[in-house]
Amino acid sequence: MTIDGAFVTIDSGGAPMRAYVVRPRAAGRYPGIVAFSDIFQLTPSTLRALDRLSGFGFVVAAPEIYHRIEPAGAAFAFDDAGRDRGLADAKRTNVADFDADARAVIAVLRTDPGVAAGAIGAAGWCLGGHLAFRAALQPEVVATTCFYATGVHSGELGADADAGTLARAHEISGELLLIFGARDPHVPREGRDLIARELERAGTNFALTIYDAEHAFMRDEGPRYDPELTARAYAEAAAFFRRALPISRPSV
Repeated sequence: MTIDGAFVTIDSGGAPMRAYVVRPRAAGRYPGIVAFSDIFQLTPSTLRALDRLSGFGFVVAAPEIYHRIEPAGAAFAFDDAGRDRGLADAKRTNVADFDADARAVIAVLRTDPGVAAGAIGAAGWCLGGHLAFRAALQPEVVATTCFYATGVHSGELGADADAGTLARAHEISGELLLIFGARDPHVPREGRDLIARELERAGTNFALTIYDAEHAFMRDEGPRYDPELTARAYAEAAAFFRRALPISRPSV
């Protein structure tokens, strides 16, 4: 499916927030997905990921997660300096601000004429996977895919040593799909098992898939990138969204 993308500015609690919005080119109403990047923000690699997701038939909106700290358009290199900058920015961002940004993007999607009524989902990679998990706490979010979400099992997110995310799993009314790499040191087996136990305890409707891969195996730059598993992960997520969201095909 062909797509068109553009940067827009969204108000989030009085703070201007730059976001990338990409949608199918064909006229119609599609499910809307609020998406969250990893700590490097909207890099060319992440923009390609957003385009790829949208190409399955979704309106995807991704904010710059550090817009309160960084200038508009800031994206960090995949090196030690970029990693350190991204982690430092995360530590300077309150979880309440991350949550407010999610609500702001969801509100924009709900009023977008190209988004089908009631068809709101969430997705994210790495730290963004954790943010997507928290977006699932919003009642409007029907389906969420978390790609190798970090910090969910430990509670660590942003400036909060324990954001209490798992303890709030009972608030999730939609479905969850969690995708991890078996060789991910940031979310080891013990962490994945803890997440599964707590979601089961909360009665959350979820599925968890483990790929024989490292952390960030879907990032199409660097030695950890696995093209075959990435294709499988996108196909799995697209099938999940198409089933779980109210609309699976555009309606003109």
